[in-house]
Amino acid sequence: MSFPLLTATAALPAIGAVATAAVPAARRTAAKWLALLFSLATLGLAGIALARFEPGGDRFQLTESHAWIKDFGVRYELGVDGIGVALMALTALLIPFVILAGWHDADPLETNSSRWRPTQGFFALILMVEAMVILSFEATDVFLFYILFEAMLIPMYFLIGGFGDRAHTGSDENAAAQRSYAAVKFLLYNLVGGLIMLAAVIGLYVVAGSFSLSEIAEARANGTFSMATGTERWLFLGFFFAFAVKAPLWPLHTWLPNAMGEATAPVAVLITAVVDKVGTFAMLRFCLQLFPEASKWATPVILVLALISIVYGALLAVGQRDIKRLIAYASISHFGFIILGIFAMTSQGQSGATLYMVNHGISTAALMLVAGFLISRRGSRLIADYGGVQKVAPVLAGTFLIGGLATLSLPGLAPFVSEFLVLVGAFAAYPAVGIIATTGIVLAAIYVLVLYQRTMTGPVKAEVQGMADLKARELVVVVPLIALLLFLGVYPKPLTDIVNPAVQHTMSDVQKKDPQPEVEAAK
Repeated sequence: MSFPLLTATAALPAIGAVATAAVPAARRTAAKWLALLFSLATLGLAGIALARFEPGGDRFQLTESHAWIKDFGVRYELGVDGIGVALMALTALLIPFVILAGWHDADPLETNSSRWRPTQGFFALILMVEAMVILSFEATDVFLFYILFEAMLIPMYFLIGGFGDRAHTGSDENAAAQRSYAAVKFLLYNLVGGLIMLAAVIGLYVVAGSFSLSEIAEARANGTFSMATGTERWLFLGFFFAFAVKAPLWPLHTWLPNAMGEATAPVAVLITAVVDKVGTFAMLRFCLQLFPEASKWATPVILVLALISIVYGALLAVGQRDIKRLIAYASISHFGFIILGIFAMTSQGQSGATLYMVNHGISTAALMLVAGFLISRRGSRLIADYGGVQKVAPVLAGTFLIGGLATLSLPGLAPFVSEFLVLVGAFAAYPAVGIIATTGIVLAAIYVLVLYQRTMTGPVKAEVQGMADLKARELVVVVPLIALLLFLGVYPKPLTDIVNPAVQHTMSDVQKKDPQPEVEAAK
């Protein structure tokens, strides 16, 4: 029996979570190092999976299949395509940086506290989220995916509500109330979406007799399974609603700014760079593969919602006074681009959307983590409380600028390639949609450059006069992310080679071909 690599990649952080939580209360530093070591070991396994993946091979590789709940036809079934393995690697890559960036975020305020173990709990919850997210990218059984889709909400709820940002201008009671509100809103929105999806999952089993993607695809190919048009559309809406909440797509986005604003910077990265990717990934894997006709039927409405997300998120980012909420609204705009690329139904658009998921994860992690280092020094999230930082902390300001330039998709940095492909794909199929989407690029330049100008340039404010520059641990977090942004911006081929075959399979599922360019006949 071959080594279950996919199971091991997800199980290792889960084991690490239990081990970290069990560390004695007085040994907080040991818990941190243990969590970091488990995250690095998980990254090693993810790297092996990525190396063993053959882009030109079978659609799903490294597969595992075992009976789980026989009476209901539920199987523990895993496999990765190019999209899944890329996002699995992204998750494993980001978690060590999240842990390093949050090294002191959960230290007790009372240095002699030995009764409560917030540090151990904080890092154990991060590892548990990693395990569930990685397994969700591997699951090819719909019911297994649903369990993971819902279960990851529990550790995220405690990370948002129990380990919130300490940079507040109000009282401790007010800060606790805001954290609680953000955590409950996050949980309720996603639970409602999940419950609607559960009804659709049950409906899928009733009409298909299986939860397995491979079995359903084989039955459809053999002509032994088909869905009535109305049934397919209702089931599609149930799945898509849950994924749109997670993504988040306008108007189901309102939980995100609250959650990212009240969470610590590393947890905010966990939300938008890791957990939210499950929603857009699932649109590609489940919506388009299981419900191809319904996906094409819903495309016009989804494209309109994606455009609203792009423009609306960018406009609100321009008007923000809070650094972290600005990044949150920018992410809403970026997720609009991802969903636009998916439902443009072109190979360029879907390749761009997948690259966008990876590159957005790296760029948002870089920007948000540097913003977290900045906020921890000043103790405020308000843009107006900063000024002249580049004169006292030039390395911090420089890395903040690079993260911001990646966010606005500057040519030469990784997100540019993604955004360019999405827009090319959108223009090819829906020219008007592509034209409107480009306004998001202009607005991104405004909110990023204005943010940098207000915080980093100008006279040095008295409150930032003695601000320290980035330390060694913080540089270890930021420098590799910036290096990746530069490398993938100049040479994205390793990533596109992995992603493109999976995109072609998805295009085949929905029976779509790229529009042919109109060439005017020579006179």
